[in-house]
Amino acid sequence: MKKNAGFTLIELVAVLVILALLGAMAVPRFTDVSNDALTAAKNGSIAGVRSGHAMAIAKLKTLPQLSELVTYVGGPNIAVAADNSGIEVTINSVAYIVKTYKDTTCTTATALAADPVGCVGEI
Repeated sequence: MKKNAGFTLIELVAVLVILALLGAMAVPRFTDVSNDALTAAKNGSIAGVRSGHAMAIAKLKTLPQLSELVTYVGGPNIAVAADNSGIEVTINSVAYIVKTYKDTTCTTATALAADPVGCVGEI
């Protein structure tokens, strides 16, 4: 008697079900990783602006103007926000604004490029 080699339909369906379950578990984890990466990039941008602010104060011996702060932060994706409310950083082609404030208590937002920056806030 000749025996047919190969897989049965039930075996193939079982493999497809297992692969579908593994795929269903991987997609949400990938989404979480993407969100975590964006959050890390935003936090890194805030830290970069704060470091630039500290360097500007050390070098200028006074609070830097918003337009001066950009030169201390540096980078190709850094600019003064169009409404002068902070420093605009671009992450994955999306612009985010790191808020800047005139006072050291982070209560009065900057409104002009010539405003002194006393505090750097969040995105």
